[in-house]
Amino acid sequence: MVRPPVLTQTTTRVLEPSDLDAALDILGREPVENAFVTSRVQVAGLDPWRLGGEMWGWYADGELRSLCYAGANLVPVCAGPDAVRAFADRARRTGRRCSSIVGPAGPTRLLWQLLEPSWGPAREVRAHQPLMVIERPSTTVEPDPQVRRIRKSEMDLIMPACVAMFTEEVGVSPMAGDGGLLYQARVAELVAGGRSFARVEDDKIVFKAEIGAATSRACQIQGVWVAPEFRGRGHSETGMAAVVEYALRDVAPVVSLYVNDFNTAARAAYRRVGFREVGAFMSVLF
Repeated sequence: MVRPPVLTQTTTRVLEPSDLDAALDILGREPVENAFVTSRVQVAGLDPWRLGGEMWGWYADGELRSLCYAGANLVPVCAGPDAVRAFADRARRTGRRCSSIVGPAGPTRLLWQLLEPSWGPAREVRAHQPLMVIERPSTTVEPDPQVRRIRKSEMDLIMPACVAMFTEEVGVSPMAGDGGLLYQARVAELVAGGRSFARVEDDKIVFKAEIGAATSRACQIQGVWVAPEFRGRGHSETGMAAVVEYALRDVAPVVSLYVNDFNTAARAAYRRVGFREVGAFMSVLF
């Protein structure tokens, strides 16, 4: 006798504050990959106003299995193909509100394939961004002793460097739209939290980087930038070695970053510091 197939009941809904523990359990499965979303949830919970977006949950047979953060970024979390399809259906219905789709390369690629007919074209697709980690201070690169935390009184000094980095990396200025108010607030938040670092010479930023997402298990370095006139002198390596020391000592036992695959110079510099590749992200920019 042939038994009928067992049908799995699935559903997708916006999570509520009471779902926090279940959401954190999902996020904890991949602490490095999920550092960005985890850090936001740990600070803001699941209230959409505080979180800056909705957290969608995908359930199979009544159990929460996957998440998708839907805010300024659309980020699939621990999402298999069925969950990605469900999130794509919901995203199509709500319409595009995000400026990017970003996350682990596999789920993000499928999500974009499903959304491109209605959301496309994208301004740029970065299909393979190696995810790199380091778990101990560099043994091959001496950290720059002049890299230090930026003080709150130095916002006017660090802000132009942040704008230059963002514009160079993303291709648009963060000052567009609201005049840069949201971006300036984010930079100020990182400075106030002691997570903005730079080498300063004669009131000029030579090197800078921030510890963006941060949890007790992993943190993520972002915004790495060397002023054009100082490039080619090894500042990215010695500066990164210094930021890694700060991060490992003060923030988390694993430090990560992701980098564009075409940025071969940066990838080589990070490898010399001691980073190794453990996966890949993908970004779709609108």
